[in-house]
Amino acid sequence: MRVPLSWLREYVDLPATETGRDVQAKLIDVGLEVETVERLGEGLKGPLVVGQVLTIEELEGFKKPIRFCTVDVGDANGTGEPQEIVCGARNFAVGDKVVVVLPGAVLPGDFKIAARKTYGKTSHGMICSGDELGMGDDGTHGIIVLPPEYEVGTDAIELLELVDEVLDIAVTPDRGYCLSMRGVARETATAYGLQLRDPALLDVPPPNASGYPVQVSDPIGCDRFTARTVSGLEPEARSPIWLTRRLQKAGMRPVSLAVDITNYVMLELGQPLHAYDRVTVDGPIGVRRATAGEQLTTLDGTKRVLDAQDLVITDNRGPIGLAGVMGGANTEIAGAVTDPETGQLRGTTDVVIEAAHFDAISIARTARRHKLSSEAAKRFERGVDPEAASAAAQRTVDLLVLLGGGTAGEGVTEVVSPRGPRTLTIPADHPDKVAGVEYGRETVVRRLQQVGCDVYGQDELVVTVPSWRPDLSDPNDLAEEVIRLEGYENLPSTLPKPPAGRGLTERQRLHRRVGRVLAGAGYVEALNYPFTGSHVLDQLGIEPDDPRRSAVTLVNPLSDEEPDLRTTLIPGLLGALRRNYGRGSHDLALFETGPVFRATGDEKPASRLVVDRRPTDDEIASLDASLPQQPRRAAVVLTGAREQAGWWGEGRPAIWADAIEAGRAVAREAGVELIVRQDQHAPFHPGRCAALLALVDGEEVLVGNAGELHPRVIKAMALPERTCAMEIDLDRLERAGAGALKAPTISSFPVATQDVALIVDGSVPAADVEAALRDGAGELLESLRLFDVFTGEQTGAGKKSLAYALRFRAPDRTLTAEEATAARDAAVAAAVERTGAVLRG
Repeated sequence: MRVPLSWLREYVDLPATETGRDVQAKLIDVGLEVETVERLGEGLKGPLVVGQVLTIEELEGFKKPIRFCTVDVGDANGTGEPQEIVCGARNFAVGDKVVVVLPGAVLPGDFKIAARKTYGKTSHGMICSGDELGMGDDGTHGIIVLPPEYEVGTDAIELLELVDEVLDIAVTPDRGYCLSMRGVARETATAYGLQLRDPALLDVPPPNASGYPVQVSDPIGCDRFTARTVSGLEPEARSPIWLTRRLQKAGMRPVSLAVDITNYVMLELGQPLHAYDRVTVDGPIGVRRATAGEQLTTLDGTKRVLDAQDLVITDNRGPIGLAGVMGGANTEIAGAVTDPETGQLRGTTDVVIEAAHFDAISIARTARRHKLSSEAAKRFERGVDPEAASAAAQRTVDLLVLLGGGTAGEGVTEVVSPRGPRTLTIPADHPDKVAGVEYGRETVVRRLQQVGCDVYGQDELVVTVPSWRPDLSDPNDLAEEVIRLEGYENLPSTLPKPPAGRGLTERQRLHRRVGRVLAGAGYVEALNYPFTGSHVLDQLGIEPDDPRRSAVTLVNPLSDEEPDLRTTLIPGLLGALRRNYGRGSHDLALFETGPVFRATGDEKPASRLVVDRRPTDDEIASLDASLPQQPRRAAVVLTGAREQAGWWGEGRPAIWADAIEAGRAVAREAGVELIVRQDQHAPFHPGRCAALLALVDGEEVLVGNAGELHPRVIKAMALPERTCAMEIDLDRLERAGAGALKAPTISSFPVATQDVALIVDGSVPAADVEAALRDGAGELLESLRLFDVFTGEQTGAGKKSLAYALRFRAPDRTLTAEEATAARDAAVAAAVERTGAVLRG
């Protein structure tokens, strides 16, 4: 909600010295989120005056139409002579009153005006458009043409109200009453302790039988409908400058007098209105639910197929508007048009004014169903004061009569469904208990009365909630009003005291260690949305029968292109890598930890839980049974240089081995040593893909995959060449681990190193040879490392040589050469027996 400070002052007598920043601070103190204060006309300097076009000469020979004009600006130029100005706009004629900026002036944006030669003429100033003055769009996209009654030489800065301050307020859904000047003024008056001049306090005539006929068939969807008529409007009547400027400052575009007035009253009182051309309305106005399949062309020119739950406004022909959302094109207010035969100005002269109150949920669902957001719907779905409808209709009628020369109809239609006032009972000390501050009964009563409540009682307060606050439905809501007006900043700050003996679970510690170890290895954490689409899985080359295709589809996704919950972390990370690569970061290493969602098909439909009590254990268990599996994963992607080149060396690029090492690092945090084998698994390159295995209850279990992405995947997703990735299941790693990590025992005795080179068939995995060496070496083996792989004539056809460094150490003594050699020989013997290895050399 954009709130011009000059408009706000009409309802609250703010001190003359108060600036927009001062008001912003006060409103923030009472709980409103004032995002910015825009200072209109900042830096603007005159002379900026009203001028009258005397002559127009069309200049020929240029690529675009150019006009050389003389303009009467009175004595503003110091000579009284006509001002010569070059202008390219064509929406004005001789005799029109325009806005002229003269040499020496400065326009917004520090645009200094001086006489200059252009198009073969000297232009002494400029004829201004609204955009050039920072006024916003007036619908013409051209020069400002003023009404003829303004005198030449009048100061246009004051006339057009170019200098002002506008507060931009982010109104939360529970504070819908602040989507109006009335609501913001009420909060301002409360913040300053001043009186409010309520614009809704108008003398409204009582309903009578001569009003325009209205039939409400759905009193739940529409519990109040006010109809008024105005006839004899002058087609040539235009919105005055003060009205159009207030609309522009509030962020709305002027359209025509009748439409501008309904928009103005909506901004002023918060009550959306609609004006129908009375000539085009056929019979009584009705309110009902639509018939499925009915069609309506709305004011935006779109033909819409209606749903049976849509609330519509009708006449004898059918729907003429989506109630509370947008009117229909067939009853639109007609703009002024000159009849080519008679020369007379024609347009809408008789209007029917609608001011109604609609069910908030119904309007919200209709607006979302048709993807049609409007200023009216935004207010109705947040709650509109039902008691303001008649005042808003009266205010609209008064302005149409005053500004449009119309005559108010004597008939007043009021269709109202009876409703009693909403009352709540609250202990007088309830806000004290909620805030931990002793306010006292008098303060509680005073603050509740300031927000419009009627309060009775002593220890137990009976509070009647005002009609414009539908959000006040619980004693805690009333407590919140007291607390916010007394000042959140005055609440004492106390730290919660956690019970002793509690901390992070072992699972939480593992997840934190994983994040730290990856960050320590040079990876940067990327947090991605958990949404995806099937097209991404297609790009990754995932087969139709792959479990990753079993996605959970959302009923109301944020994007139609990403309606599913992710089944793997890799697509989100690849998207982040692609975005960063496209912005010039070519050496990237990203990681993410988080859940994936796997549908099993056994999920039960979710039951709707009650909100007036704590759900039972069975209800919570039923809700849990409706959820998909949510295993927690860790994943990395990397591309570019893994080690930077410099004076210290040549550096090296990231390869598939780095992705595997990331998996090993994660597994070590769970106390697990991975078994790495060759694998084929989308989206990885078949020859550069590793299966990451761990022992769970003595059996090898797949916990993840790592490697280089397939070239087809890289091309489909526009990724850098040689991009690598790794994804690992943290839940499976946790099951494979031995519980809490234990600090290693460090021996003070020296290490004995033995190297061994074994020749095996090329098809034998190095992991099998390593496992055999570990088992054969026994307890004295401290570590085992593959440091060389060799193939060539010396090894024989189809053979390869694997060289390992074995480190032996005893915790209680220095090993002898014989003990180290015996352990080495035992390791080799096990490898020979299990893999057919031959000791090289």
